[in-house]
Amino acid sequence: MERYPFAYDPSQPFIQQAADWVADVFYELLPEAGFEVRDEQIYMAFQLEKAFAEKKTIFAEAGVGTGKTLAYLLYAVCYARYTRKPAVIACADESLIEQLVKPEGDIAKLARHLDLVIDARLGKSPDQYLCLKKLDHARVEGDEEMVWEDIAAGLPDFVYSSAPMQSFHTYGDRRDYPQLGDEEWKKISWDPFQDCFTCDRRHRCGQTLSRDHYRRATDVIICSHDYYLEHVWTYDGRKREGQLPLLPEHSSVVFDEGHLLESAAMKALGYKMKHTVFEELITRLLQNEIRESLAVRIDDAIVQSEAMFGAFGRHSRLIPGSDRKEIMLTEELLGEVHRFRGLLTAIEEELVFEGELYTLDEYQLRIVEEHLDMMQQALMLFERSEALICWVEDSPEGLTLSIMPGTVKDVLKTHVFGPRMPIVFSSATMSVDGSFRYLADSLGIESSLSFSVASPYAYPEQMQVLAPAWNLADGFEGKMKEAVRLLQQTGGRALILFRTREELRRFKHMAKDEPLLTGIPFYFEGDGEISHLISAFQREEESVLCALSLWEGLDVPGPSLSNVIIWSLPFPPHDPVFNAKRKAAADPFAEVDLPYMLLRLRQGIGRLIRSRDDRGIVVLLGEELWTNPGVKEKVLAVLPEGVELCEQV
Repeated sequence: MERYPFAYDPSQPFIQQAADWVADVFYELLPEAGFEVRDEQIYMAFQLEKAFAEKKTIFAEAGVGTGKTLAYLLYAVCYARYTRKPAVIACADESLIEQLVKPEGDIAKLARHLDLVIDARLGKSPDQYLCLKKLDHARVEGDEEMVWEDIAAGLPDFVYSSAPMQSFHTYGDRRDYPQLGDEEWKKISWDPFQDCFTCDRRHRCGQTLSRDHYRRATDVIICSHDYYLEHVWTYDGRKREGQLPLLPEHSSVVFDEGHLLESAAMKALGYKMKHTVFEELITRLLQNEIRESLAVRIDDAIVQSEAMFGAFGRHSRLIPGSDRKEIMLTEELLGEVHRFRGLLTAIEEELVFEGELYTLDEYQLRIVEEHLDMMQQALMLFERSEALICWVEDSPEGLTLSIMPGTVKDVLKTHVFGPRMPIVFSSATMSVDGSFRYLADSLGIESSLSFSVASPYAYPEQMQVLAPAWNLADGFEGKMKEAVRLLQQTGGRALILFRTREELRRFKHMAKDEPLLTGIPFYFEGDGEISHLISAFQREEESVLCALSLWEGLDVPGPSLSNVIIWSLPFPPHDPVFNAKRKAAADPFAEVDLPYMLLRLRQGIGRLIRSRDDRGIVVLLGEELWTNPGVKEKVLAVLPEGVELCEQV
């Protein structure tokens, strides 16, 4: 394979030569292959040239149908080959990854029509892989025994063999188990509390083998925002533990649906703690020959950990519409945390002496010390309680405590935007009132390039936006009546987007007993692997897909998606993350809630028209359209140009 898809002259600037080739692609090669090349796409390509030439961050806002993926792929692949480091394309979630790499996706199209061999590999998040330890536990527990036994029987022979591995291949991907709902998958998938470092199965684990595979990518590694930020957050810690970072050195980064990066950062750049995990980890030290004083400290710490998590349970309260519980800072709770921190400090001091005696396994000791250090940092943040976001969640093994810094700007500024490399933010919706400052400020980006191009589609002719005036006093039932009427009107062929999991659950329950919906196939997010649900929805034209996470990235052209029903205007939840942002704002509604809702709403509306031949309706069922004139005015302003809101009274 030739290194570059053009004749390279080393005496001339590389990016200029790449840009000349990109021009040939859009003006000659793709039109000859039958592609419809758009002016907006060509404009975007030449804007990206500057970002790669100057190694700068660029906000590339391009409307639906611009073909932005093709534009950034051309530069990313060329630049990866020039630097001999792969490009990273970070997508907002796993379903967007699948959209990018599907057989008819953009990477496959480029490779086929430009006669390129593109080495693109998936770097999926760990929770997208089967955990052998958890599968064994599920089999022993006997819960749904035949399901787990069938999965174990379908694993490669080398997984349960003690013989040396002659050959192996990746396995255990979430996509391989479409029959499992999300709750079933959680019983056998990796979770943040799995101790992979000391697992005796790690070298036959599908996640480990997959990581080895994507590390060898020469052109592109595709991962999620969460995974990229996990790489950033764990980079130093993994090096201290003698491990490779999650991702190899790379030449550029593309954040597809980049407006969602902040929420992913706040999720990834934090600490998680659980009593059962601490107890299991710290008791490993008792299996060694240790001094009695250390053994006593360990026993005391286990008792105090249980007391501390009990206090978190007593001093937390449920948040409507969220799985997270708000923590109430009290003197009792802070006292329990302080006592536990004191015991951790005492154990760390004891371990200094134990390390000098060489009675502890060095690798195990390093793991324990790293974990204790993490807990100390997290609880120190909690005790100071300044610029802090924290919550607890219930789980079968007890409470999980999550602690994160109140702002992610500093971490991103240093570790993501600090290194000098091309970084592309790509989305149809990143600006608010024509400015990118809202997003740039929230991420700590001080210097950037930006541009915005509209969609080439004729929205006034292709889309109608409806706001049915249902009886607000009827609440959920009133919305249900309107939704049923409109689903009958389009014969299914609909995507219903929900704001909360509770809304989706309630709709699912009521839809089962609605006689007017009999015969319409429904697919609900959570009932199976998401890419299989999307494929089934696209394949069965008269079906309905109900989802929480598909506001972005879903690309289903044609009559299968002729109706997008937005159940509620997508305001952010009242959970600890957004409550912290509200507290820091002078006008929380105007600075936090409204911009978030408008960006997400624009994305949801964008699911309808995916080609020049698409036609359909968008239905807005948000109560605020009828109760808050200011919100209605803002919603009208973000509708595609020329599209009016049709109020159905």
